[in-house]
Amino acid sequence: MPLFRLPAFVARAFLDLAHWLDRRNAVRLPLLLYGILFAKGRRTVTSWFRAAGITDEFRHGYTTVCAVGRQASHLALSTLSTVQPLLDIGRLTVAIDDTPTSRYGPQVEGCGRHHNPSRGPAGEKFLYGHVWVTLAALARHPDWGTLALPVQAQLYIRQIDLEKLPPDRRRPFHTKLELAAAQLRWLKPWVDDSFRERWVVVDGGYAKKPFLRPARESGWVVVGRLRKDAALWSLPEPKQQGRRGPAATYGKERVALAKRAGQKRGWQEVGCVQYGKQVVKTIKTFLATWRSAAGVIRVVLVQEEDGWLAFFCTKPEATAEEILEAVADRSAIEQTFKDVKEVWGAGQQQVRNVHSNQGCFNLNLWLYSLVETWAWSKGAEELVDRSACPWDSEPRRPSHQDKRKAVQREALQVEIHEALAGRPSKERMRVLAQRLLDPAA
Repeated sequence: MPLFRLPAFVARAFLDLAHWLDRRNAVRLPLLLYGILFAKGRRTVTSWFRAAGITDEFRHGYTTVCAVGRQASHLALSTLSTVQPLLDIGRLTVAIDDTPTSRYGPQVEGCGRHHNPSRGPAGEKFLYGHVWVTLAALARHPDWGTLALPVQAQLYIRQIDLEKLPPDRRRPFHTKLELAAAQLRWLKPWVDDSFRERWVVVDGGYAKKPFLRPARESGWVVVGRLRKDAALWSLPEPKQQGRRGPAATYGKERVALAKRAGQKRGWQEVGCVQYGKQVVKTIKTFLATWRSAAGVIRVVLVQEEDGWLAFFCTKPEATAEEILEAVADRSAIEQTFKDVKEVWGAGQQQVRNVHSNQGCFNLNLWLYSLVETWAWSKGAEELVDRSACPWDSEPRRPSHQDKRKAVQREALQVEIHEALAGRPSKERMRVLAQRLLDPAA
């Protein structure tokens, strides 16, 4: 077992993930995670096996991946406890969004035809594959800006595609909004006593009643983009004394965002931090009622060079600065999706079973969070070595690939020191040379 070569923090996190599985799979999971960390080329599951040295027992490796998919919500608790020290105890901010991974072949369970959010040069409107509703905790690094640390992802399967699943793996149909609301309900008991306030930032696609109302009932403050034609209403009039019945929840006058944005009066400038920089925004803010959110919301209109945008927050007391900063922080999850796919190869694992697919995608997410947490307190000079590239002298924050390679270097350094300790032998040097050549080849 090569765990002793890894940094102590990473090795301990591997064991924490493994303890949720039964004894046989718990023994195999740390070795599999080691293989994911050192895999190269196309990141199929077999590339994980090769990097971990899993040969004759490869079938047991597939069993472990499937077991991870079945117990993903439990293993996610270990990742949550790992990243929790990096989060602000005053306000927990999480982001929820979905991302697709392309797949091929009719035998891949859970696949379907979905809208393509990032069209290529050919302008493909649809893609065939999986869609993952992902929950990530947002943490602000003093030098690197906001990072999105994934906690778990759930597979969205269209209702028409559920019938293609084998009978023993059928599941009830849930929309993306219902999956997102369920993730907040799952997270609430584990963070209720650790944070004074809980915020969730979403894209405009999740600013709908099936998500907003359950989130509000669970005590979450929702921040997101607002449609320009949203059906907003004025604040209700105060209840008259002596009048029977409950007080009104919604006003009687329709609020038109386009008209509010078109009025020249009421605009003001506010300063906030977005994408790591102090900026000044021209905004207009007011309170309104919205049936989708079941009550009063704060609306913020922002004047940009190419037009105006509308955002909302279900906490009326929130300031415009807080809302604008939260909206900007949400973009960190988009960078996380990019890194998880490009650095870890999420979606390339070539497994068919629906639980195995869930296990593979979540394993990639958890490795991302572990590496980012390990590198949190390290300086850029510890993570990046550009001495061989004198032309690359422009200062910038370390990429996630830089951090992953830094973990690999530290593990290889331990192995080299172990081989050189005491009296060197030809056999030890041969084994060391082979170990160093394998990642480089």
